[in-house]
Amino acid sequence: MISVLELSKSFGNHQVLKRINLTFEPGRIYGIVGENGSGKTTLFRCIAGLESYAGTIQSPYPVLKDHTGFLPTNPEYLSRITGWEFLKLVCIARGIREEAFEEQNIFDLPLDQYADTYSTGMKKKLALMGILLQQNDLFILDEPFNGVDIHSNMIILELIRKLQSLKKTVLISSHIFATLQESCDFIYLLQDGQIAKSVAPDQFGELEAQMKSFVVGDRINRIRIG
Repeated sequence: MISVLELSKSFGNHQVLKRINLTFEPGRIYGIVGENGSGKTTLFRCIAGLESYAGTIQSPYPVLKDHTGFLPTNPEYLSRITGWEFLKLVCIARGIREEAFEEQNIFDLPLDQYADTYSTGMKKKLALMGILLQQNDLFILDEPFNGVDIHSNMIILELIRKLQSLKKTVLISSHIFATLQESCDFIYLLQDGQIAKSVAPDQFGELEAQMKSFVVGDRINRIRIG
């Protein structure tokens, strides 16, 4: 079990996260939703060990970062490194001896091509392949469905379910609420740097309606389109 206790994060005078308390169990999928700027990515980066923070994160691992696969919204790559070479490097980073990448190339990526020349969706799929091959225990997926074609989205959804069956812990953020409804055991609403609500599947519809209310409001009626 992973416990986030009183986690806070500030950038200068701006406090992004305010005393976050969360618990994540193996074999569970957790969705994090909220408006842009609500702190989702910052929270993920803190849990992944990529940001300093105030508070505590407890886990069964000596170094949680060494067991975490983080998929950023927009992965970036070094120039002149092929997809195959990237996968080799991330496996080496975890001490995994693996080179049979072509036969595991579930997204049919051109692994002999430089990764920085990939499209946005291809870059995301390569990064996802990398953290899967690392055999991590915690997977943090920041907008995994954005910029990816519909067929790949179906594969990603099935991969998430496979991770759940393997008792991995999965955290997901997505602006596509339907994908979270299909996959998550719990969804947390992040507002103004705080967890405003925690809901189980039988309340997902209610949460979606609430989000639509405060996000859309009367905005549509304010613009003269006809």
